[in-house]
Order: sequence, then C-alpha cells, then structure tokens
Amino acid sequence: MSEHRSITVVKLGGTEGVDFSAICCDIAELVKQGNQLVLVHGGSAEANLLGESLGTPPKMITSPSGYTSRYTDRKTLEIFLMAVNGKVNSLLTEQLQMLGINSFGLSGLDGRLIRATRKDAIQSIENGKRKMIRDDYTGKIVSINTDLLLMLLQAGFLPVIAPVAVSERGEALNVDADRAAAMVASALRAENLLLLTAVPGLMKNFPDESTLIRQLSPSQLTAATAMAQGRMKKKILGAEEALKGGVGRVIIADGRIQNPIRNALAGKGTVIQ
Repeated sequence: MSEHRSITVVKLGGTEGVDFSAICCDIAELVKQGNQLVLVHGGSAEANLLGESLGTPPKMITSPSGYTSRYTDRKTLEIFLMAVNGKVNSLLTEQLQMLGINSFGLSGLDGRLIRATRKDAIQSIENGKRKMIRDDYTGKIVSINTDLLLMLLQAGFLPVIAPVAVSERGEALNVDADRAAAMVASALRAENLLLLTAVPGLMKNFPDESTLIRQLSPSQLTAATAMAQGRMKKKILGAEEALKGGVGRVIIADGRIQNPIRNALAGKGTVIQ
C-alpha cells in the first residue's frame, strides 16, 4: 500500500448551522503550524435561497435506492453555479485571505480538476411511480486532476473547491460534495478526510445526540448506511469510497462548534478507519 500524504481534506457542509468562520479560523491555525489542507464545500442552502428569490425553487428527487439529490436542469445549474461557485466559494476564499492564508478558490470545471460523466437519464420515484429524467446536469465523478492539486499545494496555496465537475464534452455538472471530497482525498492519498456537518456525527437513533457512534470499522458501513437518515447516507457512501481509495481515516464531525477541525482530528465525532 502506498504511503499516505500528510494532507487533510476538509468537507464543509453547505447546510444551515455549519460555522464557516470557526472552520476558517481553525484552518488558518493549522496551516500556520505547517499542516497541508484542501477544502471542499457544499452550498445547498445558498443555492436554495437564490433559487427561491429568482422564482426557481429547488426540486429534490429521490432515487430508487433512497438517495436524495437536487434536480438540476440547465436553469438550476446556472443558479447553482452563481450560489455555490460564485458566492460560497468566493466568501470562503475571502475569509481565509483575511486570516492570512493564501487560498485558491476553484471548481472542478477549472483545469478539468474533477471529471465526471453526465448521467443520460436518472430515475426518480414520485408518488410511488418510477420516472425517467433526461435533462439533468448531474454527474458521476470519474477522475481527479491530482497533478493540478499537488501543484497548488506545492506552490503554497490552499485549494478551496466548489462541487462542480466537467463532462467529457466540457459541460459543467453538479456533483455531490461529499463524494467529491472522497474522490479528492483518495486522489491525494490523504491521511484524513473530515466531513463537517450540522450534527455531531452518525447517531444510532437520530436526532438523539447521546446515541452518537464514535467508532466504525469498514465492515460496519453497510449497517451504518441503513441506519443513516437523509444526507447522512451520502456521507457514509463517501466514507466508504474514500477508505477503498486509500484514505487513512474518515471522520464525520460537528461543524457548528469552536475548533471543529482540531476537535475532529482528536477523534470527536464518528471515526471510520
């Protein structure tokens, strides 16, 4: 097995409640101590708000296997680009710059950082009936431009990545941020992948925080997926992909607290290794 690089990939949830400023302060501290970090962020809350204000409220679709995702036609894709790549990415980059960290904001479209295949048709379950959707701009990630990321890291930049990929035809595609973070961490052979969210980790009985599961082995992940509610399913899936891809450990942890990254690295949350 090839050695892990001492890189930590941090995924920030785009949901309400995740404390971006606490995360950025923590990142700045760690970078000043000589740690190498890569940031991947979501932005679903911002995209929802912008969509509503522009008269295109979000439409969620549920796959036959129970995963929910954003229905992304061309208009929704453009709103997603404005909110996530335009606003969230720029604000995170700005916060880090104000803390003295030379952050480099980009999306997977830039330099073909994240390549994905556009799904020809996706299945959606509506009122118990299967429906085929063909005008969707979502992608399944196939590869990461590792050289580009290593070039940025070696030049002293902290990459801040928006979850937009590029298709083989060059189209922008919406991709799941947890899966994107897992692929980035695998490509870099990162030591840690932290999935920061608005809960303390995976809970046996959601939302009872006293039922937090502190340790999971890869063999327990199938049972964990069944237990996970809503968006947590994608995180468990991302964790599984990252571990298979050679990442040292994955930690699902609370992004609403002070020093969220240092707390996660100290094992507070659900540690999967």
